[in-house]
Amino acid sequence: MKVAQQIEENVKQGINCVEYYLENESHMHSGNATESHFKLILVSDDFAGKRAVQRHQSVYALMAALMNNPIHALALHLFTVSEWAVKKDKQLLSPKCLGGSK
Repeated sequence: MKVAQQIEENVKQGINCVEYYLENESHMHSGNATESHFKLILVSDDFAGKRAVQRHQSVYALMAALMNNPIHALALHLFTVSEWAVKKDKQLLSPKCLGGSK
């Protein structure tokens, strides 16, 4: 099973998503890995009342078996429905990779 499919399955088993976007950003990084760097945008009222760090912890808990191998980097953008509705820039850019030649 592809890494992207595993991510989607894990998220959908643990979070009630209103919107789900996953982008494979591995092409922006050096090395041979083709499924190692991802950007994940989730919109869910499961995040209501949680600080950013708590939101990230809940997603990382779902991804524990995938982190470090095969996933090297996972950029998380986590919003409630109301936060997403007022977000003007829905194009969320990931930071540049600091660990390679690209």
